[in-house]
Amino acid sequence: MALDFGVFCKSTIDGEAVEHCFSSIFWLGQNADASYLDWLMKAWGWTLAVAGLGLTIALIVGLVMGTLRTLPDSGIVSRLLVRLSTAWVELFRNIPVLVQVFLWYHVIPAFVLPLKALPSYWLVSIALGFFTSARIAEQVRAGIQSLPSGQRAAATALGLTTPQAYRFVLLPMALRIVIPPLTSESMNAVKNSSVAFAVSVPELTLFAMQAQEETSRGVEIYLAVTLLYALSAFAVNRVMTFIEKRSRIPGFIAASNDASLAH
Repeated sequence: MALDFGVFCKSTIDGEAVEHCFSSIFWLGQNADASYLDWLMKAWGWTLAVAGLGLTIALIVGLVMGTLRTLPDSGIVSRLLVRLSTAWVELFRNIPVLVQVFLWYHVIPAFVLPLKALPSYWLVSIALGFFTSARIAEQVRAGIQSLPSGQRAAATALGLTTPQAYRFVLLPMALRIVIPPLTSESMNAVKNSSVAFAVSVPELTLFAMQAQEETSRGVEIYLAVTLLYALSAFAVNRVMTFIEKRSRIPGFIAASNDASLAH
């Protein structure tokens, strides 16, 4: 079967060829969905918006929950916070993300009425953010607990309070350690954004399903969508790799390499 990528330059209304197809994507506000290429670019924007918003929520909530899980056992309040953060992690990482999307879209707004006013992409982003936050929380917890116990003891000896110890000593080092797994979670956020199609957010997966039905050119449509997902995830990977290199602890990698060579 011969591939026909000219399908992207056909009108979404009557299937006829659209003139100046590739230049029209820069004028989506005036010519939205004039061709399947316009529709594809618009869907890509929705995918990036859902993934970006979900990842922002995940990083903030995951950092808080992961930190709370490592609080020292110094009283009733700290024990309660540890148990609550543990319950958060166990709840959201053990429910499939698609089920969580349906819960936030169909169930929770019935009990929390203000959520009914939120658009569907916000609800999907919240579901994706909370799901990913549970995984990030575990990575933050592991990063903090991997630090030598002397780091916390030294902070206490300097007279720092627990919040100050986390802010100035523990978290800056732990976050540098967990950047590689955070890279994987950031890429997963892009891929998991595809669940938004289930509640009619016009992102890439929904575009692919609808465009394939209208044009019967599934190979070309899904190849293009696959390429954009891969490109988005690769861009996230490059950004996180840049951040990792810029925030690397001086001498830390070299010392690890020397140790490996010694063995």
